[in-house]
Amino acid sequence: MRSIEKSLDKFNEAGVRPIAISVDSPEESRKLAEQSGYTFTFLSDANAEVIRRYDLVHPGAGENGRDISRPAEFLIDSSGTVRWVNLTENYTVRARPEQILEASKGLK
Repeated sequence: MRSIEKSLDKFNEAGVRPIAISVDSPEESRKLAEQSGYTFTFLSDANAEVIRRYDLVHPGAGENGRDISRPAEFLIDSSGTVRWVNLTENYTVRARPEQILEASKGLK
């Protein structure tokens, strides 16, 4: 997420709006964003409704056996259609901003 924050100008220029979604409560998400200096939007999906809808649940992988989301990046167009997906099983492996920006070029 640090690399996303560092590339916000490039995302804005490309018309891409980064949003993070997690099972953390709104308070936890707000605290993480503030502590880390993130300025893009963080959303809470405490009941994992969106995470389940996108088939991203990693059952029992969170603290105290809590369900969490698999790492993923999506490009979703203004109509809500998923246009590009990057899924991994390893939370340390994420798409680089350059990959996301390159994928976004094909969506215009």
